[in-house]
Amino acid sequence: MSDVSGFLIPAGFRFAAVKAGLKASGRTDFSVIVAESATGEAVSAAALFTANKVTAAPLTVDKAHLRATGGKVRVVAINAGNANCAAGQAGLDAAYATCAAAATEFGCMPEEVFPSSTGVIGVPLPAHKLIAALPAIKAELGAESDHFQQVARAILTTDLVEKTAFARVMVDGREVRIAGVGKGSGMIHPRLVPHATMLMYLLTDAEIEPEVLQTMLNAAVEVSFNRISVDGDTSTNDTVLLLASGQSGVRIEAGNADFQATLTQVATSLARQVVADGEGVTHVVELRIRGAKSDADAVVVAKSIAHSPLVKTAWAGADPNWGRLMAAIGYSGAQIAPEQIDIWFGELRICRDGGRAAEYDEAAAHAYLEQAEFSITIDLRQGTGQCVFWTTDLTTGYVNINTAYST
Repeated sequence: MSDVSGFLIPAGFRFAAVKAGLKASGRTDFSVIVAESATGEAVSAAALFTANKVTAAPLTVDKAHLRATGGKVRVVAINAGNANCAAGQAGLDAAYATCAAAATEFGCMPEEVFPSSTGVIGVPLPAHKLIAALPAIKAELGAESDHFQQVARAILTTDLVEKTAFARVMVDGREVRIAGVGKGSGMIHPRLVPHATMLMYLLTDAEIEPEVLQTMLNAAVEVSFNRISVDGDTSTNDTVLLLASGQSGVRIEAGNADFQATLTQVATSLARQVVADGEGVTHVVELRIRGAKSDADAVVVAKSIAHSPLVKTAWAGADPNWGRLMAAIGYSGAQIAPEQIDIWFGELRICRDGGRAAEYDEAAAHAYLEQAEFSITIDLRQGTGQCVFWTTDLTTGYVNINTAYST
């Protein structure tokens, strides 16, 4: 497997974006990904959605469509500027109407259309604007990198930068490509089942059955998108969709470790890009929890730390107040023995056996936390459980953004 710095688009996908008039800025806000198998049919699909019980209308439609088709998608229709959430029956009607119109435009069944929305919650979605834009978006379709980039730009809300990732893996001497595009900046604490909004679209030209695809997506998401948090809020619209066109002619069976690792690599890259672009973020923090009773306990500790306003504001000021970490560990609910906890800031030993380390250097610790990115390692010494988790500080910039932007 390998990272790819440039665009490497899998075969079987076309892209376009237009201005439908949903964003107050007047920027592009409606995009599509059209997927096609080697026979011109819908492609294998797998998806995970938010665990929030208040769920946006497009997610309800997506789940119904995936059940109806047995995990097949032909068109992904994504609008920004309106979340189509908390809009009652009108929201569902808008999503279904958009799917019906897209199906007519692109020559597929309505059930093969996968709608996604991001933006303001509680405002009716003007589906007529999306429907009116469909002929223009069809005319713009293309498979080149600039078309892919159009989607990356059109789905942004409070994001400052576009988020893309690419990789390739050799299977039986033949190349398989994986590409990812997504958005997410605020309202980021994905809890995707099983197990503003994050939308992620992963594309591959491998041939994979939907059941296998779902298993692989579950595994990749668990150690990537489910391991990040900006503000602890779980969006109503969080979606991760994985499509496999099969146009490389390379069939991937269950348990293919190389493909799984490459898929996870792409997902992790996108997840970290979301954290780095968090609203008002000045520090990105990698938490390395080890020695937990179980992996699940390690995640519990990481989330407790990542969601603590006291911890996050200390990071914003590069304050090496490790006592706040201890407090967050203590109330996390994980099994701990306080007198056995060890903490490092990077390579700097901060805490030993639950107390201040003899070699603790406050000035050095402060200097280390002034970096834009840093790591904190915590050893609970309770077992073999571990996890890596990415999070951020909490700044006045975050407050300013979210007092001026309706979510």
